Amino acid sequence: MISKPITVFTTTDSLEEARKLAQTVVGKKLAACAQISKIESFYTWENEVQNESEFRILFKTTRKRYKDLEKEILELHSYDLPAIYAVDIDNIHEPFGEWIADNSTGN
Repeated sequence: MISKPITVFTTTDSLEEARKLAQTVVGKKLAACAQISKIESFYTWENEVQNESEFRILFKTTRKRYKDLEKEILELHSYDLPAIYAVDIDNIHEPFGEWIADNSTGN
């Protein structure tokens, strides 16, 4: 495998923004795939506990693409402090991992 597969997560407050992020990132080949899920979030912001509906975006990409993907998310994201974090994929069906690498080459 060329580069270690990872998943990168972020959240947004609208489906439209989530779709824009997913379309842009996959279109630029910074990730092979993006999945959007509706979630309920509890978090502290400005010393208050918040409870909001959000949309979580899971990107399937490679460790090599992480910094480019993070930069793209930051440029497009509406939050002052977006959650952006990656999780290594330690076990993966090898052909699927190769597909991720082949489709996360960047433009």
